Amino acid sequence: MRDQELTDLLKEFQALPKECEWVEFKVNNGNPEEIGTNLSALSNSACYHSQRFGYLVYGIENETHRAIGTAFSPKKEKKGNEELENWLAIHLNPRIDFQIFEWEFDGKHFAILRVNAAKNKPVDFKQTAYIRVGSYTKPLREHPEKERKIWNRDNEFVFEKELAKENLSDADVLSFIDYPAYFDLIELHLPGDRKGIIKRLVEDKMIIPNGGRYDIPNLGAILLAKNLLDFDSISRRAIRVIKYEGKNRTKTLKEQPGRRGYAIGFNGLIQYINDNLPAMEILLDNGLQKSVPMYPIIAIRELAANALIHQDFSISGSSPMIEIFEGRVEITNPGKPLIDILRFVDHSPQSRNETLAKFMRKLHICEERGSGIDKVIFECELYQLPAPEFIVGDTYTRVILHGRKSFREMDKQDKERACYLHACLKHVSGEYMTNQSLRKRFGIEEHNYSIVSRIIADTIQSGLIKDYDDQNQSKKYAKYVPFWA
Repeated sequence: MRDQELTDLLKEFQALPKECEWVEFKVNNGNPEEIGTNLSALSNSACYHSQRFGYLVYGIENETHRAIGTAFSPKKEKKGNEELENWLAIHLNPRIDFQIFEWEFDGKHFAILRVNAAKNKPVDFKQTAYIRVGSYTKPLREHPEKERKIWNRDNEFVFEKELAKENLSDADVLSFIDYPAYFDLIELHLPGDRKGIIKRLVEDKMIIPNGGRYDIPNLGAILLAKNLLDFDSISRRAIRVIKYEGKNRTKTLKEQPGRRGYAIGFNGLIQYINDNLPAMEILLDNGLQKSVPMYPIIAIRELAANALIHQDFSISGSSPMIEIFEGRVEITNPGKPLIDILRFVDHSPQSRNETLAKFMRKLHICEERGSGIDKVIFECELYQLPAPEFIVGDTYTRVILHGRKSFREMDKQDKERACYLHACLKHVSGEYMTNQSLRKRFGIEEHNYSIVSRIIADTIQSGLIKDYDDQNQSKKYAKYVPFWA
């Protein structure tokens, strides 16, 4: 937020008749434990009262509401040897997003800690959740009716609809939004005047009218921002591309954080990734060699789009990330998937951010529903790469694209994963996996069909595939389907 915006907000707080459940005034009390307790209480109270944020305001005298300034500088404070901001983030659970603003006004120093309202569940500090009751901070467990209401508000928050900037002039809007790039994406001529541009942005819900002025919702900001750092609520959501030396994270060769909105910056992102991927030499029919990317760009494009669309925006301090190692590429997004990773191929995708997903499809950035992962698997087979690997952690989803390996270099898990995903791909295409089709997928000659039979048997034993006709005694010509078919 700009200094003027912060000053305007400070004056709004001064005009309040008294402290309220989502706004607390302080002068110089910088006790870290109390700050953590207050952030938990303000986040939960903001949720309970349908506010977007809770505010801990330093520099306003509680009794008089006079703006007297503060000697406290939270950005410089430490708890032990650790920065205060990081220490607070570690002890707040879930990792709710909060920001610290400091500025000078009328010759005095002020600070505001702004915390997002609780979303998926109450926010606790050091394993205890708090709430504001009037001007007092209380343990939430003492108010079970308020706790129930916070849990029940889970589905009322939609990331795309929350506001990234408010009360802007039309000129301000166009200073933050890359509207020429947007009109290029939707393949329309740029209107000749500001009024026509604003009209189209309103129609597409990229901005929202507000009494002669305009608000920019998170949807418009995250898709069309000239610079994501201009928007406090989404500044940490920029995708990062990191290239390492070797097979681990010991030495970083280069790191590039994104700056532009997801939609207008996507093609540049993919081009940057492609420029940093290793290449391999292939032999053409005329005997000449040609250098081509080791990884199919279609697969990279689809997985990058998925990482942006399916991330969990309620998880703070984390952003989508693409990491390039020797021999593999890892694409990670915050949040667990809403469907089982074993059903990525056949299941229609479910997104926490359906409006965002809809616009990304409209702008031809990602594939139609249900076809993206199919294409990733198909491209990996076409490039004779190991099957992609899907991993779910406590707070993230990761897809690993492995570089080329010979059949001998693949381990048992590589082979079973490839067998299962090949069966899935065949099934959604209206076909069946056979020994012959799997031999072709691995590039194995016909006289070695028994090797593939062993892989199929192992994958059946792992519960990933099954016989289509268990009465058929010929393993060479048997048909197989995924376990869920």
